[in-house]
Amino acid sequence: MSPVSILLIGFAMSTDAFAAAIGKGAAMRTPRFPDALRAGLIFGVIEGITPVIGWLLGRAALQYVEAFDHWIAFGLLGALGLHMIINGVRPDAGGDEDDADKHHGFWRLAVTGFATSIDAMAVGIGLAFMDVHIGVMAVVIGLCTLTMVTLGIMLGRVLGGMVGKRAEIVGGVILIIIGATILYEHLHGAA
Repeated sequence: MSPVSILLIGFAMSTDAFAAAIGKGAAMRTPRFPDALRAGLIFGVIEGITPVIGWLLGRAALQYVEAFDHWIAFGLLGALGLHMIINGVRPDAGGDEDDADKHHGFWRLAVTGFATSIDAMAVGIGLAFMDVHIGVMAVVIGLCTLTMVTLGIMLGRVLGGMVGKRAEIVGGVILIIIGATILYEHLHGAA
């Protein structure tokens, strides 16, 4: 596999995470670059690990992962999106900064990162049948995702300032759209 192909796969795998990051950045009150970089690292590590997991599952799990990956991604992203919309609609009870940090804490970012990386796991399974070094591929996917998520959070920050304090609704809608898109692409591709 050529270096250009590897890079293109890396960026293709990071597009879902990029869109989710825009939503996260919009929902954050004032994300700073360290916040964006932290989210990028979390997403990047997860996105880099999942193709390795898929590659390790290989031939034995191909039919099972391909059959359900879209439903898992749809369910996780949909649930997170609905939760964000509910929080955005709920009247502000004071909105202190600690609460905002809790909303975008490690576990919330990790679950979102995992949900957007399930397709990378399926790609990893496919890579098990190709002549490609999975370590190189995982690093490229992880670095592309780190970059795209960091940029997405900062872009979402700009959008969040324009949208106002209900920006979390926008983030939730974006997550639901990503989940629905993943589901549609898999179901439409199977037909």
